Amino acid sequence: MTPESPTVLRCAGRAVARYTTRPDLAPDHSPRPYLHPVTTLAGHPVTETVPEDHPHHLGVGVAVPDVAGHNFWGGRTFVRGRGSVELDNHGVQRHDGFKLCDPDGFVEELTWTAGGERLLREHRTVAATALTETAWALDLTFSLTNVSGRDLSVGSPATNGRPGAAYGGFFWRAPKEATAPLAFGAKADGEEAVHGVRADWVALAGEGWTLVFAGATARTREDPWFVRAAEYPGVGSSLAHDERLPLPAGETFVRRVVTVVADGRLDRDGAAALVRKAVTS
Repeated sequence: MTPESPTVLRCAGRAVARYTTRPDLAPDHSPRPYLHPVTTLAGHPVTETVPEDHPHHLGVGVAVPDVAGHNFWGGRTFVRGRGSVELDNHGVQRHDGFKLCDPDGFVEELTWTAGGERLLREHRTVAATALTETAWALDLTFSLTNVSGRDLSVGSPATNGRPGAAYGGFFWRAPKEATAPLAFGAKADGEEAVHGVRADWVALAGEGWTLVFAGATARTREDPWFVRAAEYPGVGSSLAHDERLPLPAGETFVRRVVTVVADGRLDRDGAAALVRKAVTS
């Protein structure tokens, strides 16, 4: 891949994110486009990339650890009966071009390839919307089509035998701070209470910032949330939580996650109010 200048995303007259389309990364990082840095309207960073604890975590994007045995997440692969092992099975998400690229959002076409084979075609839409003077929303929709000519399926470490590790899909890596962020949902408090649960939204509140993640379609809300706070701060959706997600040849699936990016620490009522505004705006 040839590196190129990031695309800047703006909201309320301010630069709030940069999107790198062709990162210069080692193959075992599963190179893919990502948003970083993403900031609050006051300029507080709320993403991290290539952190020491998980060098394959890349800001905000779409990452899947198992597409027909190919790793589009990065790092080691969890293999039933063997655990996490290093395999030469990493894929690449190739940026094919923008169909639209405006200051407040873009529409992108991508191809997912591995082992010299074209597996998936992706249509990705990203938009930034102002909510209040201290909060904005990042709206990310991805549509994946099986173009391999054969039936595929999406898995996760959980479906491969590692309980509680059903990551894969939309993923947001937040910055690691001196203390772990608070994790909470509409009716629950704490990482253990919101991890692996199907809920309209889930939030992380750090030092001077809050992120509220909401499934913006009925189908997206069926995917449980993957939440980490103590080990590292990150939130994502689980495309393959209890079982593999089948993707027959030629078929497409779509997910949409809207994330509220707010300055300060929101309480439950404040988070819920902004989610309602973000999803309906």
